[in-house]
Amino acid sequence: MQTLFPASLRASASVMAVAAIALLAPVAAFAADPAATPAAAAAPTADAKLFDAKTFTLKNGLQVVVVENHRVPVVSQMVWYKVGAADEPAGKSGLAHLLEHLMFKGTNTIKPGEFSPLIARHGGQDNAFTSSDVTAYYENIAVDNLELVMKLESDRMRNLRLDDKNVLTERDVVFEERLSRTENEPAELLNERLNNALWMTHPYHNPIIGWPDELKALTRQDAIDYYNKWYAPNNAIVVISGDVTVPQVKALAEKYYGPLKHGPTIERKRNRTLPPPATVRIEMHHPQVSQPTWRQVFIAPSYGTTQNRRDVYALQVLNELFGGGPTSRLYRAMVIDHKLAAAAGSGYNAAAVDWGTFGISFTPRPGADLAAGEAVVRAEIDKLLTQGVSDEEVEMAKQRLRAGVIYARDSLQGSANTIGYALSTGQTLDQLEHWPQEIARVTTAEVMAAARAVLTGKASAIGVLLPEEKAAPTNQTAPQEGKSS
Repeated sequence: MQTLFPASLRASASVMAVAAIALLAPVAAFAADPAATPAAAAAPTADAKLFDAKTFTLKNGLQVVVVENHRVPVVSQMVWYKVGAADEPAGKSGLAHLLEHLMFKGTNTIKPGEFSPLIARHGGQDNAFTSSDVTAYYENIAVDNLELVMKLESDRMRNLRLDDKNVLTERDVVFEERLSRTENEPAELLNERLNNALWMTHPYHNPIIGWPDELKALTRQDAIDYYNKWYAPNNAIVVISGDVTVPQVKALAEKYYGPLKHGPTIERKRNRTLPPPATVRIEMHHPQVSQPTWRQVFIAPSYGTTQNRRDVYALQVLNELFGGGPTSRLYRAMVIDHKLAAAAGSGYNAAAVDWGTFGISFTPRPGADLAAGEAVVRAEIDKLLTQGVSDEEVEMAKQRLRAGVIYARDSLQGSANTIGYALSTGQTLDQLEHWPQEIARVTTAEVMAAARAVLTGKASAIGVLLPEEKAAPTNQTAPQEGKSS
């Protein structure tokens, strides 16, 4: 589950996952530039589609989405599997991410370690990432090489070959990755503890990279069983974005993905029980921390859980006006007015199979009082809930969000990323395409209803990261003995 504070996995994994979420629920990435106002970019018209994507489904169940963008002769292919860390068997955390690594270990036609160098020799880039809900693989390459990357991805979709040696070797690599990127990173350790406290029995509480003891115990058979169950065309989505046409992509998809056998019918069976509503507070001191940070994460509706999608759209507008950038309420209060924070903002993740999160964070200025900063956050939340928001604030936030989608639409991988994440977590292409129009319909009353439903603190976790406490100084001078008279 990618929250406001995602854990890094592969080299660009966290960047990719956060980009997907930010585009689905645009926040500070688009609002941080004061120039990104309605005057800077025209929002889509009432009947316009966001990406104008086309889709078709092969006989084996594989959905293919095409986004035509003829600006440069480049293409981005993303293969999305509807499985993530929250779908792992109990006691086998880290399996989804381990298999992501193992997908580069070869097939009958590609030797272990040859996949990425082959892409690079053709001038392309590739990588992959895992979240709690999805696993995705991508290649960015000249359009002349689209057939090559389709051939490679379709091959490893059903023909991966694993032996004990490469599984155990890669398991050790992932364990070292955990040591370097989690155990030695105070912010990631706090994130891990926050998620564990927030979700408790829900599988979102497991770290994507896995708990150390469970990760060490994963076997080749675990990886094979997981691969055979989840990695199949009927559980995947291929998104092609770039200088292509639908007939061109369809011909190649039929040639390479079409012959793959339909996998087993899959139902995501998860423990979806949430813990009793409570606010949990975690304070962590660490010797590597010099500047404190404060975070609060609330469980919130998502596209996957809400029966009324209007709730999600209202939360996206709320996030924009409350903490979405330098014009937001929180930034003005914390950074400009009270001068207590070097940075402050919020983030909302709506793209989830289960619940989403609404997060608030700030980093105090050097020497500023953390408790005073937390008090201002509380005051701003109370002000929002008691005094409400103005129609003008809501309209400005909506216009900033709608203008921001221009940037998502212009990016080849950005559009593939957004569409893939949306479809693989349960949204439809039509819902995604008409997101700007839905945002335009959000009312002030809906924003306030969403705020009251989420920002009450009844289901949240607070995390405070602090420098290591210094031991109280001891008196090193021995008392002098009195002289006898």
